[in-house]
Amino acid sequence: MSFIPIKDGDFTSTIYGMIKDHRYSEVMRILQYELQRTPNSRAALSLLGYCYYTTQDFVMAAECYDKLTQLSPEHTDYKLYHAQALYNAFMFPEAIAVLSTIDDPRMVHQVVKLDSAIKYREEDLSNARILVDQYEPDDPDTEVNLACLDYKEGNYQQALQRFINTTETHGYIADLYYAIALCHYNMGSYTQAQKYIGEIIKSGIKDYPELGVGMVTEGMEVRSVGNSLLLHETALIEACNLKFAIDYKSKDMEVAREALTDMPPRSEEELDPVTLHNQALINIDNNLADSFAKLQYLLSQNPFPPETFANLLLLYCKYEYFDLAADVLAENAHLTYRYLTQYMYDFLDALISQQSSVDEAYQKFDAIATEQTGGLRKVMTKIQQAKEDLNQEEQKIAEEEYNMLMERFIPVIMTQAKIEWDRGHYEALERLWHRWSEYCPKSDVFKLNVAHTLFMMEKYKDSAGFYSPLIAAVENENKELLDISAIAIANLCVCWVMMNQNEYAELLMNKVKLAEEQSSEKKQFHTCIIHLVIGTLYCSKSNSEFGIARIIEALQPGEKTLGIDTWFYTKRCILSVLESMAKQLTVMRDDVMMTLIHTLENCEIHGREISTQAEGPLVSSQITDARKTVAYEARLLRALVLKIMGF
Repeated sequence: MSFIPIKDGDFTSTIYGMIKDHRYSEVMRILQYELQRTPNSRAALSLLGYCYYTTQDFVMAAECYDKLTQLSPEHTDYKLYHAQALYNAFMFPEAIAVLSTIDDPRMVHQVVKLDSAIKYREEDLSNARILVDQYEPDDPDTEVNLACLDYKEGNYQQALQRFINTTETHGYIADLYYAIALCHYNMGSYTQAQKYIGEIIKSGIKDYPELGVGMVTEGMEVRSVGNSLLLHETALIEACNLKFAIDYKSKDMEVAREALTDMPPRSEEELDPVTLHNQALINIDNNLADSFAKLQYLLSQNPFPPETFANLLLLYCKYEYFDLAADVLAENAHLTYRYLTQYMYDFLDALISQQSSVDEAYQKFDAIATEQTGGLRKVMTKIQQAKEDLNQEEQKIAEEEYNMLMERFIPVIMTQAKIEWDRGHYEALERLWHRWSEYCPKSDVFKLNVAHTLFMMEKYKDSAGFYSPLIAAVENENKELLDISAIAIANLCVCWVMMNQNEYAELLMNKVKLAEEQSSEKKQFHTCIIHLVIGTLYCSKSNSEFGIARIIEALQPGEKTLGIDTWFYTKRCILSVLESMAKQLTVMRDDVMMTLIHTLENCEIHGREISTQAEGPLVSSQITDARKTVAYEARLLRALVLKIMGF
């Protein structure tokens, strides 16, 4: 790329002026050209190394400082800069090797500090602590580094206090505020974490408007701010990623997505590993293949977020790609011991075992769940004791511990329960829920699945007793009714119908319909699914006319309600009624049949691009066979209806 020549005598002032204006890419091009002319120019190499370091290109910075140490071995500063660049490039053995060559007494303290940082990143915490103790007595970094060591060892409360003490001495420093937020996050104090994150973002918006914090960049072409040292010092990227983690954990996906789009804009190749990891998680529903590719790519990078390995394996198992999960485990055995806890390894092993032996997997899940119950019993006793002693602080700590244990326990028992559900063993499943019930008195997930089980056993009154409080809680907290799963609302309506409480069912259905109208920009299936479930129920109870009327109503309007799942249950119900009519077991009025024909014609119009087969999330959704579309099957069904009617 060409650049404007610099006049003789103006070279130094021009270069330093461009650096002052943060025009690093231009400076680097000029210096690279200068080094082609004079390869051993110390000034050019030194400035180029500085520019690479400032733009976070540590590998190239290390190359520059390596050459400088060879050209001027008497300048030990270059050796230190070389080691720092290697450290930031995560090339720890090379950095240690360079440090060992520095014998300048003036640099002892800098060498010790860098050596302690390397030991910290290598997880050699005991030696890192020994080196930190060798810092000068008045070194302000001592307290911060001890806090980092406490954090790494899981002593979040002690680390938090050290970080807070440092901020009281030095005032606002973005890195320290981020560290405080991180401690609160790991202690489960998300509100406090959000408070410090908010301060970081507020400071970034106020002090660095050029970074474009808070701009909505998704789907827009905007200028990248790059990976400058300034961006790193603001801790904005780290703060936004931590905000994402909190919102994602709270299942507030829209707000989590906003946390990523609020970041200073960068191109995809400039993204740090944590941001790339979080983008993969938030876009799973939109592009699963791309999310898998990003997580796989991260595994080949150094470093990558510690959660990457477990998340990739869990996602493969979630979508039942057990072969791929097993392959990743086999190919990355060295990562297993470092990044998977014993609990996570056992859980993944049980998930993958389902492919070869469901019974064996069931027993493995049972063993994991039983192991978790010991810790749950202890912490539940702590909570009860704290309540009796009126000790709110102890109660809060115990409840946070309980919530963390439940995050492990619930996925295990739900996966175990799914095995019985898939087998249709509802009585065994009910016994399983009863067995685990004492540990999950407040879990909405647990209550919802108990309700589903009782519904399948036709215990409608008991089932409604579990569904109703869940829906009432959402309404009382002014949350979105549509955030509740459609099948839960539909099943509750059926329960009320079967209990001759139709007025409650109608009232709830009207509330759902109103909520859908108010969020018309999204494709909503709640009302459709409610009508489908009720229609299927009436058809199964031989009230075919009313059942088909509900099915027809479920598909209104077709452009909003038609989908692969809704069509599957629609055609199944219609075929069942047509079979009964063909056997002359059921008689339908002509006006109902004509309405059905018109509905099927509407399905033909809106179902041309809707497949009838779920090929799996990693398979292209492009339709290649017109016979596997809703439109084709709707036409076949219409022909059957006309034939049965005698046309």
